[in-house]
Amino acid sequence: MSKIVTFGEIMLRLSPAGYNRLVQVDSFDVIWGGGEANVAVSCANYGHDAYFVSKLPAHEVGQAAVNALRRYGVHCDHIVRGGNRVGIYYCETGASMRPSKVIYDRAGSAIAEARPEDFDFDAIMDGADWFHWSGITPAISDRAAELTRLACEAAKRRGVTVSCDLNFRKKLWTKEKARSIMRPLMQYVDVCIGNEEDADLCLGFKPAADVENGITAAEGYKGIFKAMAEEFGFRYVASTLRESYSATHNGWKAMIYNGMEFYESRSYDIDPIIDRVGGGDSFSGGLIHGLLTMDNQGEALEFAVAASALKHTVPGDFNLVSADEVRVLAGGSVNGRVQR
Repeated sequence: MSKIVTFGEIMLRLSPAGYNRLVQVDSFDVIWGGGEANVAVSCANYGHDAYFVSKLPAHEVGQAAVNALRRYGVHCDHIVRGGNRVGIYYCETGASMRPSKVIYDRAGSAIAEARPEDFDFDAIMDGADWFHWSGITPAISDRAAELTRLACEAAKRRGVTVSCDLNFRKKLWTKEKARSIMRPLMQYVDVCIGNEEDADLCLGFKPAADVENGITAAEGYKGIFKAMAEEFGFRYVASTLRESYSATHNGWKAMIYNGMEFYESRSYDIDPIIDRVGGGDSFSGGLIHGLLTMDNQGEALEFAVAASALKHTVPGDFNLVSADEVRVLAGGSVNGRVQR
């Protein structure tokens, strides 16, 4: 299997049990997660040598984060220890017409204050086949944005395929700041992943779609896929297409473009959703696995969409499914019957 490197922040997620609201509980469930960490766990579950790169405090809370990754086979050799705190986010799970909510408490985290001398990115990328990052990481701080650029440059020097999930987070930065940082970083990216909001707010490409009203026909995306590929030289452009009927009922599909052909996946009706946090990351992990191991972009996309559909049924940030389970769903088995 392949060596896959991801770079970003793993955070402590504190969530009320079940569908309780933050204001009504006296205790929280402890969950670990974060965009690139979630991707690393997916890739490790599919049998790859997955390495997560970050900085975490040397105290016990930082060690708990490392332990969470090791539990699922992620290599932590390149996690630097130091800094004062682990980033935290509070997540309230929505239901029906009540949306899920996220509150960040991550300012001043170890990775936000990390410096270039903390990482030897050339050594980290040695022997790697793939490097993945997301738009969340450069949004954390100006230092993290600089580290992202340095990691991308090292990956390119080593001939490593680079993927980026655009992942715009309005609670972290403005669209103007996002575009000023993200557009220059696109020169290093081979595989660009995002949804309709990400492409607009991070790069300035707006599809002909009305997502708020559930209108996500793939035709509306073809123009911006072509324009993005032409401007930035992407080998692949992929987007998830979510139709949100309620917090617990979504339609889910995706589309990919390789510079010559478009491919639209089958659609999944996900009802009920158990936990949608990490759904996009599970798509990225599935697409990386698919593009590394499968014969064409259609097979890769169907694997990625099936993987992310399954993630919506798993509590927590990590997608704890095997490649075999994903292949069964991608092959059309959607009845959920007991396996015995």
